[in-house]
Amino acid sequence: MGPLKGVRVVEMAGIGPGPFCGMMLADMGADVLRIDRKTANALPVDDPVTARGRRSVALDLKQPAGVETVLQLVEQADILIEGYRPGVMERLGLGPETCLERNPRLVYGRMTGWGQDGPLAQAAGHDLNYIALAGALHGIGRPGERPVPPLNLVGDYGGGAMMLAFGVVCATLEARQSGQGQVVDSAMTDGTALLLSLFHGLRAQGVWSNERGTNLLDGGAPFYDTYTCADGRHISIGALEPQFYRELLERIGLGDDPDCAEQMNRKAWPAMRARFEAVFATRTSQEWCDILEGTDVCFAPVLDMDEAPEHPHHVARGTFVQHDGMVQAAPAPRFSRTRAELTTGARKPGEDTDTALTDWGIDPGVVSELREQGVC
Repeated sequence: MGPLKGVRVVEMAGIGPGPFCGMMLADMGADVLRIDRKTANALPVDDPVTARGRRSVALDLKQPAGVETVLQLVEQADILIEGYRPGVMERLGLGPETCLERNPRLVYGRMTGWGQDGPLAQAAGHDLNYIALAGALHGIGRPGERPVPPLNLVGDYGGGAMMLAFGVVCATLEARQSGQGQVVDSAMTDGTALLLSLFHGLRAQGVWSNERGTNLLDGGAPFYDTYTCADGRHISIGALEPQFYRELLERIGLGDDPDCAEQMNRKAWPAMRARFEAVFATRTSQEWCDILEGTDVCFAPVLDMDEAPEHPHHVARGTFVQHDGMVQAAPAPRFSRTRAELTTGARKPGEDTDTALTDWGIDPGVVSELREQGVC
């Protein structure tokens, strides 16, 4: 089940992008084993969705036997992922040199905000800070207003977790050819900078301004923006290509309007926007759906998180599923042969300690001894 079936992953429990990466790998069929701390201040399950799909072992990593148990699991693993500040894993006795000595084929994935080195490597931070430094946050918002946080999608998940997942899978493919593992240093600042590649290219061509909310893809163009309808709800328009723009004008009754004649004339954009705002305010969101949805206008209603799973397109594709009594996104992307499916939901820290350790090759007698010693 899933294209990563047979791949074994040790995940050091954390928050944010680390669990999301673990979820992605588990969704694709990898056997991901989360190592939780067996201490009073052990991290809670990050959330019941991103913790899905893998078992949990709780160990006291302050005891040498706890560290040794992780190293024995590392010997059986293809990948290890961790999301601590640089140096934490080394202080635990689980740094990359130690782990690679035990398993030379191991791919050691490291997730941080600033990276493993550099002047800020040891500083605390969060998604908002990382995307600010990388140049992404500056471009998100309306002209003359302060930047708007785009949830924590850009740094934590796009520039962080997804880059780490991509990196460890790439390194695993290479390790199967070379027989050698390596460290994957995934920094959210690096990943966010990479996500900005298109915009650096546009800047180099002189067609992208640093003034937010004035460009083609940041809400500056009237034909790539959101609008308020008569019922107070919103719709999105993304009619970038000339043929799609022409169809938009025809369907909303502005085909002959002189204010909308020159699509790429930026001087005409204020008047064009005013015309669009006035027209879209004359009908409800549903009425505009009846007119525009499914056409080449490049249109969609703006749905909230409760509404999106009910949309007929998502229902038809099974984009969302009910699992463990919750609505959540199904694994993505999709595969024609090695189909990815949800298995288990979130597990409590240490819920699978005995069975998981035994399945990963730890002798049941040793597990019993670890129990007696309070290691697990």
